[in-house]
Amino acid sequence: MTFENLLARDGYLVYKTRGVSMEPMLHENRDLVIIQTPVSRLQKYDVALYKRGDAYVLHRVIGVAADHYLIRGDNTYRVERVPDSAVIGVLTSFKRKGKEITTHSRGYILYTRLWHAIYPVRALCFRCKRKAVAAARRMGLLPTIKKLLGRDRP
Repeated sequence: MTFENLLARDGYLVYKTRGVSMEPMLHENRDLVIIQTPVSRLQKYDVALYKRGDAYVLHRVIGVAADHYLIRGDNTYRVERVPDSAVIGVLTSFKRKGKEITTHSRGYILYTRLWHAIYPVRALCFRCKRKAVAAARRMGLLPTIKKLLGRDRP
């Protein structure tokens, strides 16, 4: 049964997350997300469940336009333009270690605002790291650096 069918039948769905694009908020195979059918257009900072081809994606809305959303994962640096028609659900809460965290809680709201506010710094660090790795690769130092960091295991 597809997520669309479950949402149409029950109005909500619960599943364990996959992937790392929403870290540090959601961790792969650890957290359960509760998704509901949207009752209105999504707002900035909502987390949308949408379809990209045959895949389901759960990412944060960072901009709202007349007929689409600008969406990016908390742990990604590429913005997607997602049409309204692709959005099938919205995150209402998630469960971690038996505790439910709602999207209306003060801690959650503080996290979303802060994580979005520091995006320029995070993006700069990401670009610097990518350039440093590329330079190390060109100089033939990448295997040595990986070994020093303990990341040379298969």
